[in-house]
Amino acid sequence: MQLKTLRYQIPSGWLEPLPLELDGASTLVLAFGASEFADDPAPFADLARAFPQALLLGCSTCGEIAGTQVHDASVSVAVCRFERSTLRHASTEVRDAQDSWRAGARLAAQLQGPGLRAVFVLSDGLHVNGTSLVAGLAQNLPEGVDISGGLAGDGSRFQRTWVLVGAAPRPRHIAAVAFYGAQLRVGHGYDGGWSDFGPERRITRAEGNVLYELDGKPALDLYKAYLGERAAGLPGTALLFPLSLRREGGSGDAVVRTILGVDEQKRSLTFAGDMPQGGIARLMRTHNDRLIDSAGLAVSRATQGLEASEARLVVSVSCVGRRLVLGERTEEEVETVVEGAPRGAGHVGFYSYGEIAPSLAGGASDLHNQTMTVTVFGEAAAHGAAAG
Repeated sequence: MQLKTLRYQIPSGWLEPLPLELDGASTLVLAFGASEFADDPAPFADLARAFPQALLLGCSTCGEIAGTQVHDASVSVAVCRFERSTLRHASTEVRDAQDSWRAGARLAAQLQGPGLRAVFVLSDGLHVNGTSLVAGLAQNLPEGVDISGGLAGDGSRFQRTWVLVGAAPRPRHIAAVAFYGAQLRVGHGYDGGWSDFGPERRITRAEGNVLYELDGKPALDLYKAYLGERAAGLPGTALLFPLSLRREGGSGDAVVRTILGVDEQKRSLTFAGDMPQGGIARLMRTHNDRLIDSAGLAVSRATQGLEASEARLVVSVSCVGRRLVLGERTEEEVETVVEGAPRGAGHVGFYSYGEIAPSLAGGASDLHNQTMTVTVFGEAAAHGAAAG
């Protein structure tokens, strides 16, 4: 496995030469870029020309992760050539949140094949129910296939997101790459670092990812009451106070949900994933040190059981809400991931509107919010040879 990470920065352009020698049918080019590149996609055209045989996958972000740093107005790229694994690309349009499960099923149909081990998916961040998307994928893929990835971002603006289809940034699209082969090694880990506060409230009216009522009262009114003066900055300020969600009578850890939009007329809140009626919701909060420590837990879980020589590409997907809380300390979170990764591994990623990772107990993948997720890709060394 051969890997090179690089970066494009406005206005400088490419900061290092593109590694043309890594092009091939089993080469993955990951490109995470600022949302403004929808207006000038020149760097993606450069990548498509430089790597005509490779699979190009990318999306818009709330900040681009490159090594130990976080950038804006840039593109963070990993060019990874697999030597003993095969790859396949798939994409589909998603019309609206109600189409999310079917969109996942359409992707799964394109990715079926012998030896399928893992899927990395990038989705539009504003018009998708991430819970349904992951369910549509998981329920139509073979059992045991791990799914990770994230929802594209647009800073705290919530105006436009895109996913690369070919070299073109496209809204309302989902794209994925699937990995096949017995030599593939993939590790996953995540952690949040948030804690509940305030009373539990029952979801008394909801449809999919739209929450209308908590305890019989308009959800938006209750949320604004908690935010006080911060309510004027919705939906952006909601990133500082997500909701924890657990199903009534359900087992396992609660999931975290982030608000993507508000409807003043209907007094409702739109979330990145399902808000099941009858579920129990609570507000959450955190502090900087807990977020930074949680990033260390995520990478530790992702690399557990992997030989150092097998872990070559580390991809972090973290929530924009974490970046807003951390502020000037954001890079400490990213540095913590690099410190916990095997020496010599390349690290890229992005800040997102939602994170996708398998459960810690080894169960089905799910949508997370306000979470640091880490996916590690590598290959077992060929018998009698050193790792590539």
